[in-house]
Amino acid sequence: MISLQFFTSNLNPSIHASSLSIFTSGQLCNRKTLKPHLKNRTHYGNAVQSVLQWNRKPELAGETPRVVVITSGKGGVGKTTTTANVGLSLARLGFSVVAIDADVGLRNLDLLLGLENRVNYTAVEVLNGDCRLDQALVRDKRWSNFELLCISKPRSKLTLGFGGKALIWVVDALKGRQEGSPDFIIIDCPAGIDAGFITAITPANEAVLVTTPDITSLRDADRVTGLLECDGIKDIKMMVNRVRTDLIRGEDMMSVLDVQEMLGLPLLGVIPDDSEVIRSTNRGYPLVLNKEPTLAGLAFEQAAWRLVEQDSMTAVMFEEEPKKRGFFSFFGG
Repeated sequence: MISLQFFTSNLNPSIHASSLSIFTSGQLCNRKTLKPHLKNRTHYGNAVQSVLQWNRKPELAGETPRVVVITSGKGGVGKTTTTANVGLSLARLGFSVVAIDADVGLRNLDLLLGLENRVNYTAVEVLNGDCRLDQALVRDKRWSNFELLCISKPRSKLTLGFGGKALIWVVDALKGRQEGSPDFIIIDCPAGIDAGFITAITPANEAVLVTTPDITSLRDADRVTGLLECDGIKDIKMMVNRVRTDLIRGEDMMSVLDVQEMLGLPLLGVIPDDSEVIRSTNRGYPLVLNKEPTLAGLAFEQAAWRLVEQDSMTAVMFEEEPKKRGFFSFFGG
């Protein structure tokens, strides 16, 4: 039988052990596999928190602010969900974050964050001189070091002059704020490779490519990788979303190792398929804020940790040892 294990690359042994604690016997574990080793729900929560915190704060690598674009090429693979959960995970780790929703006509990041009723001004109105930048920034009440900036309102027409240079001006304005520049500027890129994509990637110096283990998503991801490299973005990491180990074992879905070999990119995180994603989206409450973290929420937390330290992980495939057959196996036991 084939199974998967995931390993981090540049972490010390203690953190390495913690990062593997949500994987059991080479497969993604769930609450049923965790609970037999824990006495009650409180101990379960404490064990999960130890996985999240790793007993230290991550060390921020690279020059700040780090401008990261989250893109995919194909729509519906989880870019906005990744932006919301990774962004709030960074805020929970103590870093100041500004998330920019660069999807002009179909913005959704404010919905996933539960901030749709607080967006009164946008970046276009800042450029037109109708408001100040601090008025367009929406500060999250749950984590004050997380702010949202939308490019425009869903039904408004974007001015023809808005493009990559205008977004660079917005990013430079965030860097030069009186209260200090943020540690991370995360840009939620629209789907496709048209003008909106070019605008979103222009100010970025690193990218997170979100994909799913299907051939259509991988073809688009490979195309986007080439465009990012042509634009001068060399630091590109991959996030594989909606992974189902049961389909991988049945050879009905490509494994993470197959995806990594096809795209040839460092692996930032692996997000298992989780029904809680739909519930959190409808509530406007990201997974990483749940008091009892889900498996997908833990994976987003770990991906944010690796993003801070510019680390990556590796998927390794191996053969499991066959189970020993006992005397009652002859009777179907």
